[in-house]
Amino acid sequence: MVAAFNPAVGSHVWVEDPDEAWLDGEVVEINGDQIKVLCTSGKQVVVNASNIYPKDVEAPASGVEDMTRLAYLHEPGVLQNLQSRYDINEIYTYTGSILIAVNPFRRLPHLYSSHMMAEYKGASLGELSPHPFAVADAAYRQMVNEGVSQSILVSGESGAGKTESTKLLMRYLAYMGGRAAAEGRSVEQKVLESNPVLEAFGNAKTVRNNNSSRFGKFVEIQFDESGRISGAAIRTYLLERSRVCQVSDPERNYHCFYMICAAPEEDVKKFKLGDPKTYHYLNQSKCIALDGMNDAEEYHATRKAMDVVGISTEEQDAIFRVVASILHLGNIEFAKGTEIDSSIPRDEKSWFHLRTAAELLMCDEKSLEDSLCKRIMVTRDETITKTLDPEAALLSRDALAKIMYSRLFDWLVEKINTQIGQDPDSKYLIGVLDIYGFESFKTNSFEQFCINLTNEKLQQHFNQHVFKMEQEEYKKEEINWSYIEFVDNQDILDLIEKKPGGIIALLDEACMFPRSTHETFAQKLYQTYKNHKRFTKPKLARSDFTICHYAGDVTYQTEFFLDKNKDYVIAEHQALLNASTCSFVANLFPPLSDDSKQSKFSSIGTRFKQQLVSLLEILNTTEPHYIRCIKPNNLLKPGIFENQNVLQQLRCGGVMEAIRISCAGYPTRKHFDEFLNRFGIIAPQVLDKNSDEPAACKKLLDKAGLEGYQIGKSKVFLRAGQMADLDTRRTEILGRSASIIQRKVRSYLAQKAFIQLRISATQIQAVCRGYLARSIYEGMRRESAALKIQRDLRKFLARKAYTELFSATISIQAGMRGMVSRKELSFRRQTKAATLIQSRCRVYLARLHYRKLKKAAITTQCAWRGKVARKELKNLKMAARETGALQEAKNKLEKQVEELTWRLQLEKRMRTDLEEAKKQENAKYESSLEEIQNKFKETEALLVKEREAAKKVSEVLPIIKEVPVVDQELMEKLTNENEKLKGMVSSLEVKIDETAKELQETSRISQDRLKQALAAESKVAKLKTAMQRLEEKISDMEAEKQIMLQQTILNTPAKTVTGHPPTATIKNLENGHRTNLENQSNEAEFDGNAARSAAERQLENVDTLIKCVKENIGFSNGKPIAAFTIYKCLLHWKCFESEKTSAFDRLIEMIGSAIENEDDNAHLAYWLTNISALLFLLQKSLKTGGTGTTASKKPPITTSLFGRMALSFRSSPNLAAAAEAAALAVIRPVEAKYPALLFKQQLAAYVEKIFGMIRDNLKKELSALISLCIQAPRISKGGMQRSGRSVGKDSPAIHWQSIIDGLNSLLAIMKENYVPLVLIQKLHTQTFSFINVQLFNSLLLRKECCTFSNGEFVKSGLAELELWCGQVNEYAGPSWEELKHIRQAVGFLVIHQKYRVSYDDIVHDLCPILSVQQLYRICTLYWDDCYNTRSVSQEVISSMRALMTEESNDADSNSFLLDDNSSIPFSIDEISNSMHEKDFASVKPAKELLENPDFVFLH
Repeated sequence: MVAAFNPAVGSHVWVEDPDEAWLDGEVVEINGDQIKVLCTSGKQVVVNASNIYPKDVEAPASGVEDMTRLAYLHEPGVLQNLQSRYDINEIYTYTGSILIAVNPFRRLPHLYSSHMMAEYKGASLGELSPHPFAVADAAYRQMVNEGVSQSILVSGESGAGKTESTKLLMRYLAYMGGRAAAEGRSVEQKVLESNPVLEAFGNAKTVRNNNSSRFGKFVEIQFDESGRISGAAIRTYLLERSRVCQVSDPERNYHCFYMICAAPEEDVKKFKLGDPKTYHYLNQSKCIALDGMNDAEEYHATRKAMDVVGISTEEQDAIFRVVASILHLGNIEFAKGTEIDSSIPRDEKSWFHLRTAAELLMCDEKSLEDSLCKRIMVTRDETITKTLDPEAALLSRDALAKIMYSRLFDWLVEKINTQIGQDPDSKYLIGVLDIYGFESFKTNSFEQFCINLTNEKLQQHFNQHVFKMEQEEYKKEEINWSYIEFVDNQDILDLIEKKPGGIIALLDEACMFPRSTHETFAQKLYQTYKNHKRFTKPKLARSDFTICHYAGDVTYQTEFFLDKNKDYVIAEHQALLNASTCSFVANLFPPLSDDSKQSKFSSIGTRFKQQLVSLLEILNTTEPHYIRCIKPNNLLKPGIFENQNVLQQLRCGGVMEAIRISCAGYPTRKHFDEFLNRFGIIAPQVLDKNSDEPAACKKLLDKAGLEGYQIGKSKVFLRAGQMADLDTRRTEILGRSASIIQRKVRSYLAQKAFIQLRISATQIQAVCRGYLARSIYEGMRRESAALKIQRDLRKFLARKAYTELFSATISIQAGMRGMVSRKELSFRRQTKAATLIQSRCRVYLARLHYRKLKKAAITTQCAWRGKVARKELKNLKMAARETGALQEAKNKLEKQVEELTWRLQLEKRMRTDLEEAKKQENAKYESSLEEIQNKFKETEALLVKEREAAKKVSEVLPIIKEVPVVDQELMEKLTNENEKLKGMVSSLEVKIDETAKELQETSRISQDRLKQALAAESKVAKLKTAMQRLEEKISDMEAEKQIMLQQTILNTPAKTVTGHPPTATIKNLENGHRTNLENQSNEAEFDGNAARSAAERQLENVDTLIKCVKENIGFSNGKPIAAFTIYKCLLHWKCFESEKTSAFDRLIEMIGSAIENEDDNAHLAYWLTNISALLFLLQKSLKTGGTGTTASKKPPITTSLFGRMALSFRSSPNLAAAAEAAALAVIRPVEAKYPALLFKQQLAAYVEKIFGMIRDNLKKELSALISLCIQAPRISKGGMQRSGRSVGKDSPAIHWQSIIDGLNSLLAIMKENYVPLVLIQKLHTQTFSFINVQLFNSLLLRKECCTFSNGEFVKSGLAELELWCGQVNEYAGPSWEELKHIRQAVGFLVIHQKYRVSYDDIVHDLCPILSVQQLYRICTLYWDDCYNTRSVSQEVISSMRALMTEESNDADSNSFLLDDNSSIPFSIDEISNSMHEKDFASVKPAKELLENPDFVFLH
């Protein structure tokens, strides 16, 4: 495929291997054309120079997403790239616009989630990782933008995953253009529901697949002009009809035959079936049962699928009756009859199956026998009946079976299409073709011949498309391509289908002659095509022939070609089945026209070719897209990649043919920057002197001496082999550079070793000298220490002797002095104890007397207070009964209010008088108490003086013993004085007790009166509330009375007494506002020109309010004026308490119209603040429950003089209490009715809606910037050398600063409109979460983003965001934490020496938040574009892969993409908690309404 190149020793090459297809190795020796290669497996081979291919050693370990970007586009390079990607679970790869899908044989749900579909929506092909969604999106976009129908051709051999790929395509198309079906199921669901039915009747086991589709399926998804799905249809092509009668071992017939044999017993008996081994159409192969497939369960599943599709039970029974009859037909054998060339059923068994088949088909047994054994020939004169020999009867039997099965399958397809719903007026369509791939077995019969013909036709279509894409690429790059030759496979197609002279024409001709055999047919082929280059005759074969297809040579065996090709349309069969009493069977064979009644020859090959032509006609009217499915191994197990098997499928799928077409032109295409970065070292001077990349590339190629290349607008196009020449020169330069580097490194290492050795010798010498010096010093230190020890020991012994003598002397002196002191102390203690005993005894007697007096006084007081309290309780109970009676009528309530008011005033005056008298009394008591205390102090002082004098006298006389002599006069005098002092003290105590009692009594009376005053105040409040309710009820009754009277007057046909006509009916007020009618003087008279009703005024007031608040009326003290004004008006109009009102609906309509289709964030923020504030006011004001609940929980604030006085007694006044009272005066609790609660819910919904609109506007603004922030700008090597990294440093600041500017702009708008802080924080949190999701998902979906330089680029931008979060920390809140995924991923990208990092380090330290799937994705996609370092080690990759395999059953654990959370992140309670009632105390209503007399209440 590529021109031979001249390898050098050390070049890395690919060599062909019979077992592994291709092996990579290194050239170790060159002998002319013979090259010795040492393979990486250790094997050493010698090959010819023309049989080796260069290997790209710089190819990423994880492969490339588009194989056109491979440096060497050849078989081993393609195979290695696919295997590298398959090993890391990257099963999709592009080859230009062709998608190659390798079957993983395991579930990979993370690749097909709804998040993945959202990522691919609108992305151009190649922008994200390869995926079927990308192909489907490209087809859909091209259909919508260009107005051209599209087709997606999915091909591959059995088991390659064609059906699954088709399901994915339909799922994405339904996602893009889905419509809500009336019956609740989408078109995609309906198409998929039909799969089990089509698989049961159209799939069979083949050599390579247990569930191979034996027909082509073309699913048309129909769209209208707007790109919405309008219908769908399933077209089937090329059903393998011959399989019904002939089955090769070890294949099976169609699944439905085995299912019906394994049906429930009652069905088996009904159809008279038995073991499938007993039926001729099934026992031709030894394979009856399949491992892992239960035919009985499949039968029930098929029945259920038929129910879902819409096939009735009667139709199902008829379908399986036809299937069973086909099995019975196959067991009818024939023997020679009595006449010449006649036949009859051979034995009783054949007669049984004949009768059973006739019974199941509901036709005449004799007619069935005649249709199989006889033919009727109609001439002009007569009708001739011709008998058939046994061999012809068998052919007739098989023809009947094949036509019955074919008609049955066509009926099923038509029924399914009817159920799905086609759109005959559809504008466009996208067709998905699922058809069998190229087949080449050991034994290839007529089926493989037809299948390979189909693939040849499709390959021609494919080649034309590839060549067209190549031309478009060359035109786009404006290069000369006119000399490139296109070679297709038209000669093979002419060989097979040309008419006359083609193989199919010769086969039809042979089938028309009764004497023809497969041998005569083979000889005819040999004679006709003996000189054809594509046709050969195998050696030692009598009837085989070989055709050289595009995918390789295939040898066909002609033994059954004639039998399988015959497809008679027999009139007898038609008449027999049309006459069936079963309507289903009769409808399968409608009556024929007169022209077609005669039996005509028809072949399956011709029919096959006609269907193929119709399919290609449809494909030629559409724009094609291709998906090639690959089966990596024949064991159908994951993780196994068989090179030979995959290579053969690549050839059969036309991928190698597409590569051959590419190699005919310019197989190697490199962007200018990539080309210069790779080959710039060949001519560095070109990069230094030239700033123009195309010119630099041209000079570099000219310097290399290459010819035939082309310089496009953005790429360099190289001919085959030129890339290898450049790589060889690059390798030589790198080798010379490596030698220079090695020389310098070795010199540096030798010099470093010498210096290290010299330093070591110096250090050893220093250590030795130091050791000797330390030894001498140690001896000197020991001698000095011995002298110090002797000196200190002598000093210690002398000090010890002196200390012992000194201690003994001190101890003796202390003992003597202590004995004298203890005697003195004992005497003093005795004297003091006697004095203390006397004083304690006197104190005890005085205290005992005082306690008795105090107890008596307390007992008396308690008895009196109890009597007074009981009397007061009795009075209070009587007052309570009177209070209950006061509620009966309005007049009594008013009198009691007046009486209580008078009592309150009286109590106030009495309390004032009492306080003044108490103050005077207290002043008197305090003055007398001070006098007594002064006298007491003087007496106490005299007593102290006398005691001191007595003490001095006692001290003068030596107290040796008691003196019996007593001074009687002095004792009497002291006794008298003591008695007087005791009397004065007792009198003072009595007065003090009395004063304390009076003070306590006064305080008690004051407290009782305070309680009475508070109780009276609460009674007044309750009475006022009751009065207000009574007034409202009376006004309601009066209004109802007026309305009823007006209705009565209007209902009278005559005029009123006054002669005026009756007035119009007054409508009930919707908002529940109750007003008194103006005509209160005379209820029977009404004036036609009366003033407007209260309801009309109410509606006008609502209009005025809406007109005012609809405009931006600003804020007052940081709170929205509109919300406050609306709340005050609704509160005054009592809308919250009404059962029916239109005010709420009008306000909601006004809000909805104000924010509809609004993209101005400032306008939305204004309304978000207003609605949030209004919702807060309603949250605090509206209460639910019965009457009186609110009043009992929270009594109204009293504003009367006595109420304020009572509040002053409870607590001292302060600013907080005043502010709370003012706020409560603004927000009044009311009992909410249903309309008010509904209004509150609607406001909450609008808060969420406006929040979502602002968030979506911000996301829309940031989306374009985020896409620029995920990938660093590409800078060529030459550009870096010329201008350094200035561009790389400036470019992050541009895009990231734009994001920060957008955030700052929105934050300024939010602050200007006083949006609640909690909403700003939640908005930033969701915005940062969106940035995290977009950046992280893009990182995982784009390989070019997982680079070292890109990590540095994103990290610098994240640093800018972190700085911004720190500056606006109050408003950003925890937003920075939302970027944890992208922060950890970027942190992993920028660390060095990743191959040294263990799995535990990654999971626990570097990226603890990332899942195993995400880490695996990053590690496998990573490549270092700066320093060319490796990713993590293979041990880490293996650990991750093992964990992923263990968790493969968990669908959630396999999803590596993040979900953008668009839910509402806050609750109404959070908004309410962020505001305070006192903030609205100073809010002023709208100025426009204050001038209106109807809004006086706003003042």
